[in-house]
Amino acid sequence: MAIKISARFRRVLLFLLSTLSIFSGVISFQPNNARAFSVASRLRGPTISSSISLFGWGPEPIWSAAEVTSVSLSPFHRDCVHLTLQAPPSPTTEDIFRIPGQYVQVRAAGDEECKPSFFAIANSPKSSEEEGSYEFLIKKTDSNNYCTTEIKEGDKLDVSQVLGKGFPITENFDGFKYDFPTQNIYLFAAGTGIAPIRSVIESGVLKLETGRSARLYYGCRSPQEMAYAERFGDWEQKYGVEVVPVVSSDDVEWPGRTGYVQNALEEDGVAVPRNTGVIMCGMKGMAESVEDIVTKAGVFEGRVLTNF
Repeated sequence: MAIKISARFRRVLLFLLSTLSIFSGVISFQPNNARAFSVASRLRGPTISSSISLFGWGPEPIWSAAEVTSVSLSPFHRDCVHLTLQAPPSPTTEDIFRIPGQYVQVRAAGDEECKPSFFAIANSPKSSEEEGSYEFLIKKTDSNNYCTTEIKEGDKLDVSQVLGKGFPITENFDGFKYDFPTQNIYLFAAGTGIAPIRSVIESGVLKLETGRSARLYYGCRSPQEMAYAERFGDWEQKYGVEVVPVVSSDDVEWPGRTGYVQNALEEDGVAVPRNTGVIMCGMKGMAESVEDIVTKAGVFEGRVLTNF
């Protein structure tokens, strides 16, 4: 499916690529580098992201050792690390990564006293199966040094079986559960919440080849915190998802949309609400605002999906 890239998107992409060249010196992650980056996301409201334990209660973790196959700083999000782990064998067929939005728990290898972290899997289920790996986007904090600043390729981490319901897209967007199948899909992400949204886009579960449209609103404080910016072009051309990056800081030069993703949604409006589906992951305040806007516009509550 041929996608025409807008002039605005080309300007934004060129700006992001120029920013990438500026920060290319930090792409290679040095595990012994103790430097802490001070720029952090300051989007309002408590965070519901891909890296904290707000996914709800689930079964007890079944721990397996997993080898770190790659680790590097995110070229855009300066406080984030890209981590890839070798996927351990699943305890049962029910524990296989099947649905975008699912997650695992991770802790320091063999350390039963280590408080586990919860990370949404960023690659698609098909990619994970083919490559035998899980990819993560992890924001560095004081409590996860064991899997960010102190980790290197070849090290081991303990990882649980795949957990969570993921985004129940097929169940709620296809068929006639609420109305006709969805024709318009809106995706919303803030900060590291983009990780499971990447999995959604690259999995093909949106079925955009059937004529559906999809638009992603991705909010960050600055362009330097916009993870996966290098993938935006593919998401538009290969997968058919229009990308709308939104920057909230007033202190940066930015040629694209500004404010918060919920503001951009209000400006653009919701097309054909009864046949619209929404997928989101990010700040609690953002998620609540988006849900309020779309449901008041007429989107069915059951078609407003989160993975927690």
